[in-house]
Amino acid sequence: MNVGIGYCNKKDAFISGKTVAEIALEKGNINRPDIVFAFCSGQLDHDKFFGGLQSVLGNEVPITGGSAIGIITNDMSYEGYPSGAAVIQSDTLRHSVAAVGDLDKGEELAGRGLATALSNKRDAKLLLVFYDSTKTPATDDIPPTLNASSPLIEGIEQELRSNTPIIGAGLIGDYALTSTKQFCGSYVDTQGVVGVMLEGDFKPYFRIMHGCTPLDGVHHTITKMEGSIIYELDGKPIVEMIDDLYGNQDWRHQHPVDLLTIGRYLGERFEEPQEANYTNRLITGVLPNGEGIGIFEPDFDPGTEIQFMLRDTAKMIESAKRNSTELMEQIKADEAKPLFGMYIDCAGRAATYLHTTIEEAAEVQEVFNHYNTPLLGFYSGVEIAPLLEKSRGLDWTGVLFVFAEE
Repeated sequence: MNVGIGYCNKKDAFISGKTVAEIALEKGNINRPDIVFAFCSGQLDHDKFFGGLQSVLGNEVPITGGSAIGIITNDMSYEGYPSGAAVIQSDTLRHSVAAVGDLDKGEELAGRGLATALSNKRDAKLLLVFYDSTKTPATDDIPPTLNASSPLIEGIEQELRSNTPIIGAGLIGDYALTSTKQFCGSYVDTQGVVGVMLEGDFKPYFRIMHGCTPLDGVHHTITKMEGSIIYELDGKPIVEMIDDLYGNQDWRHQHPVDLLTIGRYLGERFEEPQEANYTNRLITGVLPNGEGIGIFEPDFDPGTEIQFMLRDTAKMIESAKRNSTELMEQIKADEAKPLFGMYIDCAGRAATYLHTTIEEAAEVQEVFNHYNTPLLGFYSGVEIAPLLEKSRGLDWTGVLFVFAEE
């Protein structure tokens, strides 16, 4: 397997796509590209960027990916107009690409449609899925409506009936959560989901990076909720409870909320809590009437026990360093060779968003540079990976996976 990584940060979208493709071909010593993963800033014209890629790679090579807030390679940026791509040439990696639209009309239905198109590859080693996170963009007063990963994954799994692990991302192009676009193999679309089924002589490895700490040991029960809007915990208005936590109402002007998240513990109820067993949900904002909050995924229900979680920058950076190092050491211990890595990183973990000077993605970057392994990463809205034996939509995490030669 030959892998070339290209990166560019130019305002001209066509030139950006062309440059990324040319750099990737040169770095990977590639003369016959088989498949491409590409991502670009929401500020770029996606159709022109896609055209720039095709002007170099040709129209027959499937290109998947889409919108991203930023790009992570040996270069890294979410400012300006970053774009990046991984171009792969391999005699042993086999792929099937499928895409469906109308995601905003029903996530489960879209998942079923995608699985149906890929059902002849049920015994593949990995399914990569990318979809548009934003269903309806935010306004000045109203939080955005988001496409949910949970029914999407459920639709895929019910139709596919396979143990193939699902890894992927809900894509966003900017922090305002405006509309996003998908690269669907041979065309560009919106409100879509694209899947890449992979099989061949490789072994997938992955790790989930966490970084939230329970505010206290108190569990609360959701007593009123509709869709992705939580109104009450323990019979009390959740907005007033968060006002008390902050000691003011300033957080109500944040979209999404900077510091606080909602966490659900998936481990045993009375065990010593383990960071890796939490799924966390970003708070997208408060409703204009102040009666409830929106969360990034509508996968909680009345009766669900949750905790208030604080984003822990130190734990986040430590987790990124430790998990990426352990993953590469595991590959080495298995006497395998890392060929290519992809890092799907929550946009809320970026240093500018957190007002810190350290980029946690730089820890992953450093490990891959040490092992001289190609890396393509991007900043996402939702991360998808298996957790406790089930593929789930995650927030506030980084998902790192590596193709290794067995």
